[in-house]
Amino acid sequence: MDLKEFDYELPQSLIAAYPSRERESSRLLVVDRRTGALTHSVFAELGNFLGPGDLLVLNDTKVFPARLRGAKESGGKVEALLIERFPEKDRSLWIAMVDAAKKPAVGSRLGFGAELAAEVIGDLGRGRFALEFHHQGDFDALLEALGEPPLPPYVRRKRATEGLDRDRYQTVYAAHPGAIAAPTAGLHFTPELLGRLRAKGIDHALLTLHVGPGTFQPVRAHQVEDHRMEGERYVVPAHTAEKIRRAKAAGRRVVAVGSTTTRTLEWVARQRGEVVADEGIARLYIRPGDSFRVLDALITNFHLPASTPLILIAAFAGLDLVRRAYAEAIKERYRFYSYGDAMLIL
Repeated sequence: MDLKEFDYELPQSLIAAYPSRERESSRLLVVDRRTGALTHSVFAELGNFLGPGDLLVLNDTKVFPARLRGAKESGGKVEALLIERFPEKDRSLWIAMVDAAKKPAVGSRLGFGAELAAEVIGDLGRGRFALEFHHQGDFDALLEALGEPPLPPYVRRKRATEGLDRDRYQTVYAAHPGAIAAPTAGLHFTPELLGRLRAKGIDHALLTLHVGPGTFQPVRAHQVEDHRMEGERYVVPAHTAEKIRRAKAAGRRVVAVGSTTTRTLEWVARQRGEVVADEGIARLYIRPGDSFRVLDALITNFHLPASTPLILIAAFAGLDLVRRAYAEAIKERYRFYSYGDAMLIL
């Protein structure tokens, strides 16, 4: 399929620069795959569209303050987005995306305040570098103090709101640090909403996929099939796998919250034949024509044009229906992207 099939025009004013006042107050567009019906609601009313026995599967990865701003030895500004830490006990070694007017040379040093510096020890290509950090005291504590939430570049503000982002660019059930982007479909949940759903007989289970650059890597191939996904680390606990197997065996719906949860479940099912306790690196790229072995319904945000999450949504709901749903959302002025509104696909 041509990538242009997944393009659409979005007014800049509909890109959400800030989260909704309350998590549950986000709007919810309900899409029925069987009838094609589109229903407008709010996220707080999610339970009206789910039933007893439905199982929500949530991604409990935690976003860490991965963005560091500093200066090169030359004095030029530099920004580092930490992606993944090497498993070295005595050294702080990271793969990072580095943004500067001129790329840093191997052997040069980057400064991030008086307490933290990094030596560039390798150029990995595609704007990625291996960095060794030098510091006094605990690195994680320094990163927490000096780092910023790694908001996507399309979130543009007229005022700084780092304190707000540290809270709201994180799900309320986030538990395992490692993501450089939030699993945004989960941002709308509150403990109270999860409690109301549980009281109605709608259970939930947790897995972990640390969202990395692969989720947001642009599709540069003209043909959708030619794109390749980067791997992202995941863990599916035994109790989560057991809940999913029981739900499927009983004919109950499994509702994935977000594209990251979707890719994790479908990856494990394809590799293992069913969802079992597992961990590793998921590399699944879902596109139209692919079958779904686990999902029965999906909660998702509104995604960028020609992006892999949008292609996944089209694979699940059908491209024509997704186009119609997005056109309706634009007409009704829904808020788009990470801090935007949500869609439930049944």
